[in-house]
Amino acid sequence: MNISSKFALLTLLSFLFIHADFAQNNSASDSIDLTVIDSYVSPEIPHTFTLTFFTGFNCKSKVLIDKKYEYKVSDTLVTSHSVKVDLTNLSFKTKSVPFTIIVTDSAGKKYEVGGNEFDLPGEVKIEGESNFLLLCLFGGAVFALPSPTYVSQNGASYFSLTKEIPIISFRSSNYTYPFGYISAEYSHIFKASYQNYLRLGYKEMITMPVIEYVSPGVNWFTTFKGFNGVSAELSLGLVRIFNTFTVYTRYRYNVQPNNSGSNFHEISIGLYSSFFSVYF
Repeated sequence: MNISSKFALLTLLSFLFIHADFAQNNSASDSIDLTVIDSYVSPEIPHTFTLTFFTGFNCKSKVLIDKKYEYKVSDTLVTSHSVKVDLTNLSFKTKSVPFTIIVTDSAGKKYEVGGNEFDLPGEVKIEGESNFLLLCLFGGAVFALPSPTYVSQNGASYFSLTKEIPIISFRSSNYTYPFGYISAEYSHIFKASYQNYLRLGYKEMITMPVIEYVSPGVNWFTTFKGFNGVSAELSLGLVRIFNTFTVYTRYRYNVQPNNSGSNFHEISIGLYSSFFSVYF
């Protein structure tokens, strides 16, 4: 087994290990017994967000709205929790507003339950709404930009343009990035023997304290001309811009089974966004 094949195998094993470990940690945080009864905004003015929920044990609680507005719900150890929040002086960027319930048990252990949201009434003006069309046009233009890529195969170097579109994303308690996503990707490698590639893959996203995220992934690819294979990759989300796009760099190793002479490396830089993704 050559060095490149060992790297691909190591990347795949690392991906599986991180996936298993992350899933285990995630399942532990989801073990809290919490039932949301009401979460809505009154149509009358002043618009008020009403939240009611029950917990399976006595605890204190608070709610974090849109990741920036925090309110106490219960400051004593109880199982029934309710709060009303006046939204008059709050501003939001979308009509669907995420919120996270934070509870603390008698031992001081904290639990966070995300994946919730409420809808604003239609007459509520969201932040930057007057420039919505302009922002959509600008975002669409930026989103359409392909990723420049360096390709190395059998000692030869090529230039490639690649465009990845996250099709399906899986929600996480972190509203900045999904837990993972399924993507479709088209690549054109200039002057190579096989120039056009279609990829389907799964990428997991793990947020990090210094950079934005680490994202291991696996893909299946085809040229529709008999050159099919799989690839392992690792992406690093470097910096977030316009609160919508993330600049990333990616290394990928592509393998055609039983034909090691056709394997090749890719190093790219691009922009990640789940702008057109369907969330589950």
